[in-house]
Amino acid sequence: MAAATSSASSLAFSHPKTLNPAPKTPAVGSVSFPAAQPPCLLAASAGRRGAVAAKVASPSVISTTMPSLDFETSVFKKEKVSLAGHEEFIVRGGRDLFPLLPEAFKGIKQIGVLGWGSQGPAQAQNLRDSLAEAKLDIVVKIGLRKGSKSFQEARAAGFTEETGTLGDILETVSGSDLLLLLISDSAQADNYEKIFSHMKPNSILGLSHGFLLGHLQSVGLDFPKNISVIAVCPKGMGPSVRRLYVQGKEINGAGINSSFAVHQDVDGRATDVALGWSIALGSPFTFATTLEQEYRSDIFGERGILLGAVHGIVEALFRRYTEQGMDEDLAYKNTVECITGIVSKTISKKGMLEVYNSLTEEGKKQFNEAYSAAYYPSMDILYECYEDVSSGSEIRSVVLAGRRFYEKEGLPAFPMGNIDQTRMWKVGERVRSTRPQGDLGPLHPFTAGVFVAMMMAQIEVLRKKGHSYSEIINESVIESVDSLNPFMHARGVAFMVDNCSTTARLGSRKWAPRFDYVLTQQAFVTVDKKAPINQDLISNFMSDPVHGAIEVCAQLRPTVDISVTADADFVRPELRQSS
Repeated sequence: MAAATSSASSLAFSHPKTLNPAPKTPAVGSVSFPAAQPPCLLAASAGRRGAVAAKVASPSVISTTMPSLDFETSVFKKEKVSLAGHEEFIVRGGRDLFPLLPEAFKGIKQIGVLGWGSQGPAQAQNLRDSLAEAKLDIVVKIGLRKGSKSFQEARAAGFTEETGTLGDILETVSGSDLLLLLISDSAQADNYEKIFSHMKPNSILGLSHGFLLGHLQSVGLDFPKNISVIAVCPKGMGPSVRRLYVQGKEINGAGINSSFAVHQDVDGRATDVALGWSIALGSPFTFATTLEQEYRSDIFGERGILLGAVHGIVEALFRRYTEQGMDEDLAYKNTVECITGIVSKTISKKGMLEVYNSLTEEGKKQFNEAYSAAYYPSMDILYECYEDVSSGSEIRSVVLAGRRFYEKEGLPAFPMGNIDQTRMWKVGERVRSTRPQGDLGPLHPFTAGVFVAMMMAQIEVLRKKGHSYSEIINESVIESVDSLNPFMHARGVAFMVDNCSTTARLGSRKWAPRFDYVLTQQAFVTVDKKAPINQDLISNFMSDPVHGAIEVCAQLRPTVDISVTADADFVRPELRQSS
């Protein structure tokens, strides 16, 4: 999940040209990937889908070459795991590793955090608490615009000017040895030059999203060569990062998984600093990626099954069920409650196959009908979305949208609107008001089939694009069922989407209607026409090697389930409500 969500209005920088043109060769620490798969298999028109179905979904095509993402660390223990026959390397987290943080953060006296949106508050507080537990005197300092609402919120969280832990933006930048850039992506795109120009030579830029790299690539630039560039990217929204860390204070290792990347390393410290940062955030396990692969999978994933697609699914299904005569309350339970409750819990603990195996014979038939009809329409939109991200179109869209939040060129401001005001979400409020504690909702076979088809289609697109299984599973499965869906279960779609980054919120609003439309116009029409079930698709789902990889990753999941209540106080301030 993309990181920061601080408003761009809190920054007002000029733009001195201080950057170097993008090099022809890969940046230090980057990994070269094989060329993307030719588009012919995935971009088939509706008329050709039947002909290409077996080719796209067959096990022989699944053996896409995965990237080699090995790394060396002199501080932490690296472990090798096998995911669907592909070797990957991870570092396990845990509070028992906090004594290693002094070695990992050697030479760092101040960690600056810019931004107070989704990730900023969570990461700053987790770092502060972990460093205190490790008895380190490293200062965690928040850099914000003085007088802003965020400045006051940071004060309320215990960061103050008097203690040197809260200050002006550029003052924080120039004094930091490790600078975590957690402002919104659009604000990064508009202000990176001024920030870079104030960073100390040989300092380290820390990102929790690769968006800025994508933007720099789109304008032919790269990061300055006198700083290191690393990323630690929690696979969940900021409130989840903080909530699981707090829940895990009594349980070693509770938190949100993270990926890490070393894009540039000027003095050999970057890998250990990145891993130390991840462990201090509470990550149960940290896996390697590259900055480019991260932003592609992350921006794509949140528009897909993590936010946009699941929103589109429940809207389309609720409308379908009620039009068929189903009671509104029951329709809500059979869509939202089903997906965010029993389906998510089952996938989290036992995997997607267990959802299918839990059904009756009649239920399995309905699941197969939904899966067969929804898989290729889902892949159609997902594939388009990935191409928009990788080409830079979606990145440009986010930057431009951020600028439309404010009046310009004589046109009015267009901030993001509400997404939970329709009848469906009012019904949801009523359903939740009488829901017994711990109720996970019904297991509706058709709903489960559509949701799992979307999840598997997203997995396949990422696999064909050469992403590692760690990244695929975290961005398509774990983050969905363990981090995000519990928020929709607690208080509806806006509570899930709007606790995320600005980039994620924009993407969800843009793409959810596309998924709603394609399911309604194509998948459900196919079912209603009683088209034959694509048995090859069902067979390939049953035998897909991703299930074994998910089983391995499930053993590395957070040691506690996130507890999200309607009156949660760890969410974004504007989304809090009294009990």
